[in-house]
Amino acid sequence: MLLKKFLRFMLCCSALIFAAYVPAALAEDAAPPAEPHLDIQNHRYVPDHITVPAGVKFKLTVKNNDSSPEEFESFDLDREKIVAPGQEITVFLGPLDPGDYKFFGDFHQDTAQGVMTAK
Repeated sequence: MLLKKFLRFMLCCSALIFAAYVPAALAEDAAPPAEPHLDIQNHRYVPDHITVPAGVKFKLTVKNNDSSPEEFESFDLDREKIVAPGQEITVFLGPLDPGDYKFFGDFHQDTAQGVMTAK
């Protein structure tokens, strides 16, 4: 009889632990992948530092709000893509190792600079 009560108690404890853990784990898995966004304003990237997920592929959107073209370029990321005035581009990246990756606007290298950190 004592063994049955103990087993019932252990089963209830296990069920409570399972019920507390599973929804949190499922919520983390269900979160959409990060889709970072950059704006080009006054020949600068806004924001000039972004954090992206390491180890997964992701989509970066770059919108040019200036009246002149710009080029999203990065030697670290091996990417180069022109962004026409008032237009938006998509750059597919990853999976990246953890670390910092510099990017710049080729037409305004003195002001259009940024860093992407993969974590």
